[in-house]
Amino acid sequence: MDHKLPEELEQLRRTVEEFAHDVVAPKIGDYYERHEFPYEIVREMGRMGLFGLPFPEEYGGMGGDYFALGVALEELARVDSSVAITLEAGVSLGAMPIYRFGTEEQKRQWLPRLCSGELLGAFGLTEPDGGSDAGATKTTARLDERTNEWVINGTKCFITNSGTDITGLVTVTAVTGRTDEGKPRISSIIVPSGTPGFTVAPAYSKVGWNASDTRELSFDDVRVPAANLLGEEGRGYAQFLRILDEGRIAIAALATGLAQGCVDESVRYAKERHAFGRPIAANQAIQFKIADMEMKAHTARLAWRDAASRLIAGEPFKKEAALAKLYSSTIAVDNARDATQIHGGYGFMNEYPVARMWRDSKILEIGEGTSEVQRMLIARELGLVS
Repeated sequence: MDHKLPEELEQLRRTVEEFAHDVVAPKIGDYYERHEFPYEIVREMGRMGLFGLPFPEEYGGMGGDYFALGVALEELARVDSSVAITLEAGVSLGAMPIYRFGTEEQKRQWLPRLCSGELLGAFGLTEPDGGSDAGATKTTARLDERTNEWVINGTKCFITNSGTDITGLVTVTAVTGRTDEGKPRISSIIVPSGTPGFTVAPAYSKVGWNASDTRELSFDDVRVPAANLLGEEGRGYAQFLRILDEGRIAIAALATGLAQGCVDESVRYAKERHAFGRPIAANQAIQFKIADMEMKAHTARLAWRDAASRLIAGEPFKKEAALAKLYSSTIAVDNARDATQIHGGYGFMNEYPVARMWRDSKILEIGEGTSEVQRMLIARELGLVS
C-alpha cells in the first residue's frame, strides 16, 4: 500500500483542507453555540461536489469512491465534526442505500439532488427500544392492496439530517410481515419529507455535534406508494447491515480527523503558551503526550484506509471496518481528553476548538455501532462466536 495518496486524491485533500480552514473554521463556532444548522456551509459543500463523491457521474456524482469520501471526512473533522457528520450521514446513510439497493427509477428520482447537496437524505433505523438490537424493530408497514400503498406506524430516534429545511427523504426500516418461524421480516421504505402523518420532532439538545441536525421521527398511518419499497421485501435488515459496514469506514475517517485536529491544536497551543518563562512545548511531559496523540492518529488513518481499500477492491472488509471504527473512535476520545488537558483551563472554554472536539468525541464510540458491537463483530469474524 503506497503511503502517498494518488495526485487526484491529494488534490481533493488539499481542497477540503483549505475549505475547512478558510470557510468552516471562522464560522462554525457561532453555529455550534446557537445549536444552528450551517446551511450556508452545507450549500458550499454541495457546490464542491462533496455529497456526490462516491457516486457515478450518471447520477450527478463525482465518480469517486469510499476512499475519496474518507479523505474529505477526515479533513473536515480536523476542524469540525458537525459539518463532517452532516456529510457522512448524507452520503453513507442517506444516498448510499438508494444507490446500492434502489431501482433505476428511484436512483434517477433522488440521487442527482442528493449528490448536489440540494437535498439531504436520512436513515431511519434506530428506535427508542432498539439501537444495537436493530432486529427488535417495532415500526410496522402493511401493504394496503386496495390503494397499493404502504401504511407505516412507529417511531425512530437519533436520526441525523432528518429535520432540516433541505431534508428530502428518510429511508425507514419497518416490519412488513413474519417468516414461517415467526421472525420479523424487515423491509426498507422511502418516506419523502412532508408526507401526511410523518412528524419530525424538535431537534434534540445534545452534548456535541451541536451544529448538526438530529431528531425523533414518528409515523402515524403514513401512506407511501408501494413502489417506495427499497430493494426486496424482507431484505431491509440485511441491506442496512451492509450500509452500516460501509458507514463504519466513514465514521473511522471522521474520528481520525478529530484525533488529528486535537494534535494540530495541541501543537499550536503548546508553542504559544508560556509558563515558568518558556513555552510549554519545551516540557517533555507535553512533548510525550502530543507524540502519543500523533501515533494514535497516524495508526487510525492506516486502519480506515486499509478498510476502504478492501471495500473498493471488492474484498471482504467487515472485520477491518469494525477494527478501524473501534480503534479510531477510542483514540478520538483519548486525544480529545489529552488535548483538553494540555490546554488547561482554556480547554474548558468553548471558544477553543478542543472544547468542541471533547464534546464531539464521545458519540463516536456509540453511533453506527457501539464499541461493544464492534468487538462482537471482530470476535465473530475470528470464529469465536458461533
